[in-house]
Amino acid sequence: MSLNTTEQWKQEKHPLDVVDDLREYAEEELGFDEIEERAGGGEWERLKWAGTYTQKQDGYFMMRTKVPGGHLTPEQAEVIGEVARDYAVQPEEEYDEVNDEFWGDAYLDITTRQDIQMHWIEVEDVLDIWDKYDEVGLTTIQGCGDSSRNVLGCPAAGLDDHECFDAQPVIDAVSDYFTGNREYGNLPRKFKMTITGCKHDCAQSQINDVGLVPAKKDLDDGPTYGFHARVGGGLSDGPRMASDLDVFVRPEHAVEFCRAIAQTFKELGDRNNRGVCRMRYLVQQMGAEKFEEAVRDRCDVDLPSAGIDLTEGYTGDHVGVHDQKQDGLKYVGFNVISGRVGGEEFIEAARAAKEYGTEESTIRLATDQNFLITHVPEENVEDLLDEAFAADYQPDPGPFSRGAVACTGTEYCKYAIIETKARTKQWARQLDEQIDTPDDLDVVRMHMSGCSASCAQPQIADVGFRGETVKVETEDNSEDDSSGSETPRAAGEAGDIVEGMDFGLGGSLGADNAFLDWVETAVPAGAVTGALEELFAAYTEERTEGERFYEWTRRVDNDRLRSVMQQADAPVSQGVAHGD
Repeated sequence: MSLNTTEQWKQEKHPLDVVDDLREYAEEELGFDEIEERAGGGEWERLKWAGTYTQKQDGYFMMRTKVPGGHLTPEQAEVIGEVARDYAVQPEEEYDEVNDEFWGDAYLDITTRQDIQMHWIEVEDVLDIWDKYDEVGLTTIQGCGDSSRNVLGCPAAGLDDHECFDAQPVIDAVSDYFTGNREYGNLPRKFKMTITGCKHDCAQSQINDVGLVPAKKDLDDGPTYGFHARVGGGLSDGPRMASDLDVFVRPEHAVEFCRAIAQTFKELGDRNNRGVCRMRYLVQQMGAEKFEEAVRDRCDVDLPSAGIDLTEGYTGDHVGVHDQKQDGLKYVGFNVISGRVGGEEFIEAARAAKEYGTEESTIRLATDQNFLITHVPEENVEDLLDEAFAADYQPDPGPFSRGAVACTGTEYCKYAIIETKARTKQWARQLDEQIDTPDDLDVVRMHMSGCSASCAQPQIADVGFRGETVKVETEDNSEDDSSGSETPRAAGEAGDIVEGMDFGLGGSLGADNAFLDWVETAVPAGAVTGALEELFAAYTEERTEGERFYEWTRRVDNDRLRSVMQQADAPVSQGVAHGD
């Protein structure tokens, strides 16, 4: 079989060589046409290894900054805010699809992989950004592309007493090994790892290519803490929960173990059919036992059989004011709906971390697009929460705001079908006002992806959305899609083409992990909040004591869920995916 087109581009030139090329493009201030003329169309794929994606507005990059484990010093956070303020600036030209009136300008996005993304980056500014990053130990290298991505971890590592040990040093070692490593800089597809010593698995080991979670085993030198391994998890098309391997990995062996997995993926992964190149397909095809054998054959350290698994559940966020295990200290989890923060606000957060925290204070990014400020003496918490930057990110949100996650959407992404960021923020706040949820329901995880790529992780949410273009089949004169737009994108008259989404219910991670069911497809966006109101009214009336929303949706059959949704005033079931 022939290599797919992307693999051919990577054969023409090692993708990490593009880092030096981008330096040349920046020094010469080349335009996008000039770059393509010099290097060919494959250069746009290779430029991902430098952490740069072309965004839908021609001539501008989205730039992704890696933050291993989500850990930032205040100095690093300050530089990130300054870069957003000075370089992520929308040009004067009008772009109708950009919510500049809603979000303002010069902002950054926290991602579900604890990265930072910025938009409107111009070629000639890349070197200045890299110079600023070099001074504080930040990088964009391999923020994208078919190589090791940002290594995830618990954002409260070293802080909470529910962790078995602090795995951040292991995260740093693994990240350092793979970043810039040419041997593993060209894999069949992206390679996603997560490493945690936390019992609550907030680093999402079940949906990553490699997940290292805390374990304990009696070895020759006595009881030892280390890791168990899960492999082959992932979302997007063909979602799969990770498989357990029968191995125990000492912390000092984690780099070699991850290298052996990368080597296995490099040698055995599919480079022909781009649609099935991800590692989860290889694990599925081989089976966990055969995959483990292949890894053991390539690993240069002893891998004992598994010990005692110490994972107890799943914690989806760290929003709120929490005790640290260090006496008298707190960490504060700020709620950032959709993950979007102004550059100036992030600078102020960095200043506040230094002003109100100890010398060990940090800013941590979380997989739910929120951030934490750590090592805050108890007597300083109130002053921290009174800071102007915190006004929009208070740590005591309603359940819908607390659980809201959104991908980039049609503002900048070439693949997205619907607008996501503004819509998610508005819907979350609207639902918090309109729906009276049970007192013991602190969070509703509502995740919105603009397409099927699952960047917002909808399959593991209580309520998940996947963008569709929808044709309305019956008459509906509603003009309000709750998106803040004067154009009725989400509802219309019969025959209209509007923004809509597939509507899923019942996803979760943890001991009762399961992907949600796509209960209804092609729902016009203007019908969604009404459908949710009907669902939560039924849930509140019918739930058993302590029953979570996702548990109720699994207990109730899908036909009943659809009938409840259809009681809404808007036309929940009166659309079809455009093109069907």
